[in-house]
Amino acid sequence: MTDSAPTSPASAPTSPAPLHGLRVLDLATLFAGPLAAMMLGDFGADVVKVEHPRKPDPSRGHGPAKDGVGLWWKMLGRNKRTITLDLSAPGGRDTLLRLVADADVVVENFRPGTLERWGLGWEELSTVNPGLVLARVTGFGQFGPYSHRPGFGTLAEAMSGFAAITGEPDGPPTLPPFGLADSVAALATAYAVMTALTARTATGRGQVVDMAIIEPMLAVIGPHALWYDQLGHVQPRTGNRSQNNAPRNTYRTSDGSWVAVSTSAQSIAERVLRLVGRPELIDEPWFADGTGRAAHADVLDEAVGSWVARHTREEALAAFEKAEAAIAPVYDVRDVVADPQYRALDTVTEVPDPELGPIRMQNVLFRLSETPGAIRWAGRPHGADTADVLAELGLSPGEITALRSEGAV
Repeated sequence: MTDSAPTSPASAPTSPAPLHGLRVLDLATLFAGPLAAMMLGDFGADVVKVEHPRKPDPSRGHGPAKDGVGLWWKMLGRNKRTITLDLSAPGGRDTLLRLVADADVVVENFRPGTLERWGLGWEELSTVNPGLVLARVTGFGQFGPYSHRPGFGTLAEAMSGFAAITGEPDGPPTLPPFGLADSVAALATAYAVMTALTARTATGRGQVVDMAIIEPMLAVIGPHALWYDQLGHVQPRTGNRSQNNAPRNTYRTSDGSWVAVSTSAQSIAERVLRLVGRPELIDEPWFADGTGRAAHADVLDEAVGSWVARHTREEALAAFEKAEAAIAPVYDVRDVVADPQYRALDTVTEVPDPELGPIRMQNVLFRLSETPGAIRWAGRPHGADTADVLAELGLSPGEITALRSEGAV
């Protein structure tokens, strides 16, 4: 190999990670599948990212770059070894089957039928490895009238009902400016994979995970289907307000910043109104529950908003904290990286990188007291580990050269 091997940050744990020994093949692109594989890699899985020899993962060129190096890939590709295989070529297909024989998990997001067309469907994969878990991540699932449509997170954000309830009442449905549906689907996929692996412990058999990106989004937006089924209720757009409690909104401070206030608990709502000098509102009959308060959001927003507008952000935060009321500053990324709580948690951590030097990115998703995860390295160059991985598989230098000549790697 011509480039340097992955390096581990000094803070990496010395004890084995909880998923140490788990072998994952990441065949997926943009974004849910690769993010799920990244989460498994964060906790010790040996993740091998498989990319086309002549068509690198699109995330390498997605978003801002520095010195020609895609920054999104640095995060999405972390803790993964990178190899190239053309799965549609005979040599690429055969090599993948050899990798699958010793793998625990395959993550893919091709349109239904694509792997089957290459002779790499569940029948072939499970024949080689009956204990394999195959996670298939698509926009609409493996069957049904939409299954062969191209699917992206934006479509799931629209079709799940998320966009319909997001935005101002008199404005259009609003989409998030980031990959929300893909991220939620990634979390669900990682959970599904671990569930399937737990089942394998009992049965000895692997199985297929069919993850439709439209479904996790529908799951996380709340009991909308139940409300509609039982009451015919369709939630409207309410901006930053909630139909279930008030005051709940963002408010501008005297120094031009913004803060968010939540009063999901009755006791918190009462503390807020006392703090802002409107204790008489607590005695109103409608103030006794969240729904009643939500129906009088105009009154409550005026009370809280006018008080906040007379104070700086720091004054408002200090007063709310002293009153034990719930408030948070509205941050952009500059605030996030400077915040003392995030710093204490090491939420944005520094990772050494041979291409860019020290870089900062979001840390692993959660902390484990005994077997923590870690970012061992950031995203690697395209195909950087091909020779090593194929050698581990038992291929000779001559066989690897033959695959390169064929264009299979």
